[in-house]
Amino acid sequence: MLYPLTFETIFKDKIWGGQKIKTVLGKDFAPLPNCGETWEISGVSGNISVVAEGPLKGKSLQELLEHYKEELVGKHVYERFGNEFPLLVKFIDANDDLSIQVHPDDKLAKERHNSFGKTEMWYILEADPGATLNSGFNREVTKEEYVKAVEDNTLMDILNIENVQAGDVFFLPAGRVHYIGKGILLAEIQQTSDITYRIYDFDRTDDKGQKRELHTELAVDAINYKHYDHYKTQYDAQPNHSVNAVASDYFVTNVLNFDQEVLHDYTHLDSFVILVCVGGSLTVETGEGYRIPLKMGQCALLPASTKSVTLVPDGDMTVLESYVP
Repeated sequence: MLYPLTFETIFKDKIWGGQKIKTVLGKDFAPLPNCGETWEISGVSGNISVVAEGPLKGKSLQELLEHYKEELVGKHVYERFGNEFPLLVKFIDANDDLSIQVHPDDKLAKERHNSFGKTEMWYILEADPGATLNSGFNREVTKEEYVKAVEDNTLMDILNIENVQAGDVFFLPAGRVHYIGKGILLAEIQQTSDITYRIYDFDRTDDKGQKRELHTELAVDAINYKHYDHYKTQYDAQPNHSVNAVASDYFVTNVLNFDQEVLHDYTHLDSFVILVCVGGSLTVETGEGYRIPLKMGQCALLPASTKSVTLVPDGDMTVLESYVP
């Protein structure tokens, strides 16, 4: 029988990575010198998650998907995505600014890479005082203006920069220029894709003195140049309520702030559910007697066959609850 699944963490050292994955989230990434990203639930080829606990320990997410099919992900999800798990969950520690970048949408990613596009969301776990990030442009920009700004090294002048704090949410549809600024620790939920077009990398070099590859020409046709009035997601977090933060074609994400036990009924869903603990700790309990403890920085995958769970907080807890609509 399927049960709430946890997976072995996949650690990624990055030129901009730091130590908060260990010091804040308690994950030991030795022998890596730093950790910029952890991949917590992944169906990306070459980085397939492996079950960490229970009777299915050691099985890969791919094996489970091919064996259990709609029982794992839901009938409509399996019909839509087949044996490709549609979401990727990460934690990101930016000890330095990430590159300015953009991701292609499904159409362009299919044409160029035979891949899904990359729409994503960020939930800020921690932000150093004064930490900022970029989402989109600060005014309407033409393609020609953008190209000139890249050539003139004035790109920063047209980017929308946001001050951030813990609890902030940003939804980034494919095509939106963005970067995560120094001093931010966040959770990311995204489409299953690892395609990034790097536009500018602040002229930094690696330990061999080499600059990272840029994809400025590929980015031009991937960018949405439209300006929006608001880039930060407006949601009203309330104690002991589930509040919707993101509703897209690719995933829905609710923010749960609870300090008391709550039964969550999923009989209305035809999808798996991913729980990402972004504050405090809790235990996920099922009617079959499974008890999965989660603390900040840990995730669980609830199979579509799981129709309800009881969330038992240890004090205050904050959880992201995501599924495919």
